[in-house]
Amino acid sequence: MNYDGVTDEIAKGLIELKERIARAKIPSSKIDETLNIATWNVREFGKKPRTKAALFYIAEILSQFDLIGLVELRDNLADLRKVIDILGPEWRAVYSDAMLDPGGNRERVAYLFDRRAVTFNGLAAEAQPPRVKQGTEYLSKISWWRSPYMGSFSSGNFDFVCLTTHIRWGDSEANRLIELDALAQWVADKAAEPTAEDKDIIVMGDFNIPSETSDLFKAITSRGLMVPDKLLKADLGSNLERNKRYDQILHRPIYDESFCNAGGVVDFYQGDYQKLFPAMKSKQAFTYQMSDHLPLWMQINTDTDLQQLEQLIRG
Repeated sequence: MNYDGVTDEIAKGLIELKERIARAKIPSSKIDETLNIATWNVREFGKKPRTKAALFYIAEILSQFDLIGLVELRDNLADLRKVIDILGPEWRAVYSDAMLDPGGNRERVAYLFDRRAVTFNGLAAEAQPPRVKQGTEYLSKISWWRSPYMGSFSSGNFDFVCLTTHIRWGDSEANRLIELDALAQWVADKAAEPTAEDKDIIVMGDFNIPSETSDLFKAITSRGLMVPDKLLKADLGSNLERNKRYDQILHRPIYDESFCNAGGVVDFYQGDYQKLFPAMKSKQAFTYQMSDHLPLWMQINTDTDLQQLEQLIRG
């Protein structure tokens, strides 16, 4: 982390934030053995400039992980670049283009990663719904308001594709249900492609799913996507009140053992915003400096040598 320009007040806030992060009990990752990944909706990141304190706090949280799928990133990337400068020279970003219409909300998806732990393998693309021929054109029957964004990565001998999305809120859950069901089918079809880049697929982001008992959750998990065991906790809310599970990390693993490590949320709020921003007047103002979502994270076991050898023996 580059702490150049940190004031005494920001330094005190960073110490408080580090204590809050420590309560999440995120285990350290180990090169060629484990990988810490996260998804975080940083509220309207780039719409209005963040304060210097907020940029350092956001960078501090991001630095706990090796790869982060970032949603609600806006078209202006100035603050993202400042955060990357704070994180240091080993950090990189791959991001989608902004969707400029009202449905797209001028949003992007980005992957931030520490290249000491993660290698970008070259694939970066927006997922598109299947097309069918209508007359002389090939058209999709449905629309994703904000196209899911995927990237291929590797860590050690673990190759994987991440797909990160921000599902519509909309006027009703019914339209959200259609979008989630179509996404689940798209991932299943992608995994079945003979020439697919990698079979390990991690799907994450803000799904606007209120709970794991809702029909929306049943839709996204209806085609083989699963929530890792460590994230199957009823009290694992990802909003500031910790009572909604809008954010998800799901997977289609080659080896189940890859997804059996730790996971949780980082509660940077903990019911008190003024220790981080002493002059701040409201919780709502806090959400526009930090976020109204908490990062959801998990640790992946990237050392799959034993599983690969056992698979060879089984033929």
